[in-house]
Amino acid sequence: MIEPPRARILIVEDDAAIREGLDLNLGLEGYQTLLCADADTAEAMLRSQPLDLLLLDVMLPGRNGFELLRAVRRDLPDLPVILLTARAEEADKVLGLELGADDYITKPFGLAELRARVRTSLRRSQRIQATQQAGQPVADMHSFGDIQIDRDGHRLRRGNAEVPMTAREFSLLLHFVERPERVLTRDDLLRDVWGSEQATLRTVDNFVMRLRGKLEPDPDAPRHFVTVRGVGYRFSPTGQG
Repeated sequence: MIEPPRARILIVEDDAAIREGLDLNLGLEGYQTLLCADADTAEAMLRSQPLDLLLLDVMLPGRNGFELLRAVRRDLPDLPVILLTARAEEADKVLGLELGADDYITKPFGLAELRARVRTSLRRSQRIQATQQAGQPVADMHSFGDIQIDRDGHRLRRGNAEVPMTAREFSLLLHFVERPERVLTRDDLLRDVWGSEQATLRTVDNFVMRLRGKLEPDPDAPRHFVTVRGVGYRFSPTGQG
């Protein structure tokens, strides 16, 4: 019997003890791990071979994790990225999400939590890739304004240009699109899109801002992703606000 390929995870962590602990524990889970301690080496590895997930420490020597994340999102928009950070400040977590991280874990973290987050990110990514590789006809399309959403293919176009989206952004977008003109509270969105994963109401606000930046004609005067003051957000496919 041919064994399925193991997911390849790049661990970028300058603390040798943490790096080796992650290597050991994820290896025991059946993943193939690659290790490095700085952003420049990591970027070279990302360019030279296919990878399935990036575990990225924020505090690195030289270029920090945020700088590497910018490069990753520019060149590999579909690669799942989980940030590892010892910083407790919410602003740092928000910055990572705004730059395109799919998730973050604050040190010290439990190994059970880490494994669960890795599995979730990989499952989401693998479902998307399987649909794309199958070349299946589009079974479910949504559109509003000049936006075309291929749900099954996990693709989005604005006019004639494809718009890169992280898995979390796409999940949030679909949640809105499937509930047109309904007012959704931030608690609703946090529960339904993020589930039991660590996130805050500020996280929801920042992801909505990211959708506006990519999909609104004028992000500063949103017509589709409308704030309902004191309640939450409403998606208007007609753009009437």
